[in-house]
Amino acid sequence: MKAVQFSEHGRRDVLEYDDFDDPKIDRSEVLVDVKAGALNHLDVFTRMGLGALNRLDLEMPHIPGSDAAGVVEEVGEDVERFEPGDRVAISAGLACGHCEFCRDGDPTLCADFQIIGEHVRGVHSEKTAVPSENLVPVPEGVDWETAAAAPLVFQTAWRMLVTRAELKPGESILVLGASGGVGHAAVQIADYIGAEVYATASTEEKLEYASDIGADHTINYDETNFADEIADATDKRGVDVVVDHIGKATWQDSLASLVKGGRIVTCGATTGRDPETDINRIFWNQLEIHGSTMGAPGEVDDVLELVWEGEFEPHVRETLPMSKIQRAHEIIEEREGFGKVVVVPDSEL
Repeated sequence: MKAVQFSEHGRRDVLEYDDFDDPKIDRSEVLVDVKAGALNHLDVFTRMGLGALNRLDLEMPHIPGSDAAGVVEEVGEDVERFEPGDRVAISAGLACGHCEFCRDGDPTLCADFQIIGEHVRGVHSEKTAVPSENLVPVPEGVDWETAAAAPLVFQTAWRMLVTRAELKPGESILVLGASGGVGHAAVQIADYIGAEVYATASTEEKLEYASDIGADHTINYDETNFADEIADATDKRGVDVVVDHIGKATWQDSLASLVKGGRIVTCGATTGRDPETDINRIFWNQLEIHGSTMGAPGEVDDVLELVWEGEFEPHVRETLPMSKIQRAHEIIEEREGFGKVVVVPDSEL
């Protein structure tokens, strides 16, 4: 088969689309004929050798990619949920199933939690073998781009807002980077819940898009300080919740944007993981800081059902053949456009 791959960490030129051994499945795995994959900032970090606290030495060459969708080609003998011909999307979280956190019902806290494409070989290839519990059925009528682009960002945003921050109707929320993958999912989910949504982006086009998908107020962070704008808009009260997946560049202003007793929830740090933080502000204003990673199976099912029904829409900014993977990474790194970048095996074009 053909697969996106790299044999060393580095710039975009380490990426290739070349021959790779066909995957073999074990008793609990499913072989998927990939119809489309989607990129996340995680793919860039993995390529560069950055990111997770528990980064393992990757088996090289490494296939990146955490998001994909396709058709079941073969199932292991212990697999009961799926059969050849089923349409499926891949949910990338891997858990051991037997640690204290897994046994307590939250595999996202697993002591050995891993992400497909980050810690183990990923799914940007013509075929991929994944555990059956990592597959979600995709109904007829849902196009492959949507099925590939939705899982990681929508499950991440759903857990952040619904489970961790416990966002309620009528509350106010600030979503940073509202035109990116997690950001555009968070805006839609917050609007669905019934919150008053503030959103930041860097261009008028991106701000218009944020408004179109549910933002009530928009802020161009390249032209003004968003914490000052929030103070003005809320009569210095602040918002109830801030979604910050930007990290070092925005952390202090995110804390300053919160009401007393407010909550900040983070799933990443694209600009750096070691910001200065105002501890006095945290204890004096009694702020809550919530980390969040991926989503538990029930959360994945809940949010993807809403995607399949058309309640939420993963916007696809561009679709490229996998042979153009360097260009796909460039779009993500240079923050071109808004929404998701999808890659399709060249054999599907």
